[in-house]
Amino acid sequence: MKLNSFKLLLAAAFLSLAVAPAAYSAAEKEPNLDANVDVSDKVSLARGAKYYANFCMGCHSLEFSRYNRVATDLGLTEADIKPLIFTRDDDDNIHKPGALMVNALRTKDAIRWFGIAPPDLTVIARSRGGGDWLYSYFKGFYKDDSRPFGVNNLYFPNVGMPHVLQELQGLQQREVDADGNPTSTLTILEPGKLSVGEYDQVAKDLTNFLVYVGEPAQLHRTFYGILTLLFLLVLLVLSYLLKKEFWKDIH
Repeated sequence: MKLNSFKLLLAAAFLSLAVAPAAYSAAEKEPNLDANVDVSDKVSLARGAKYYANFCMGCHSLEFSRYNRVATDLGLTEADIKPLIFTRDDDDNIHKPGALMVNALRTKDAIRWFGIAPPDLTVIARSRGGGDWLYSYFKGFYKDDSRPFGVNNLYFPNVGMPHVLQELQGLQQREVDADGNPTSTLTILEPGKLSVGEYDQVAKDLTNFLVYVGEPAQLHRTFYGILTLLFLLVLLVLSYLLKKEFWKDIH
């Protein structure tokens, strides 16, 4: 009896391995759109910071980043960044530019309202493998009356948040084929304040900003990399001359 049970378990294990690839392919994800991320475009980064503060930061913090660091990297002054600071300290004073980019949403309130606390987005671009997924996500919301907030997302199925940029983009619908099966095509059902091209730029600006926030050093690492290579080149020349000096009497 024990041997037969073991054989049944072994057979079930092999069956699950055989079925897994088919199940995975059936649930294959949509290919990401190309965001053309350019973190050297500081104008785009500044616009992305503005959109993030106005539309995202009410729920999602950037608690590993500071306002004044963002201002410095983007070529802004502390006065420029102050309008983006909405949170207050324990004495009810507006946070200073040196503060971390947290928000005022309490975890227990978030869980009560949304069922889960909205995640911090400091490293969301890195955790999702780059900016293409983020850009696709910003463009992927569509009308779905079966969802709690009336929208779903092509790149994050059954997402548990509203489309906070809907007033800009409008409301999209997902097209179906001749057999009534949903396709990957999204079209505007109710226009927003922006045209399709203008909203694309908003999505790119937000994506650029979040890619930058995930790794601020990328703005400077090329410069430091060039300095390092120049240093190594000088060191190579000096090492060669030193070697010639040591061996001149022998050769």
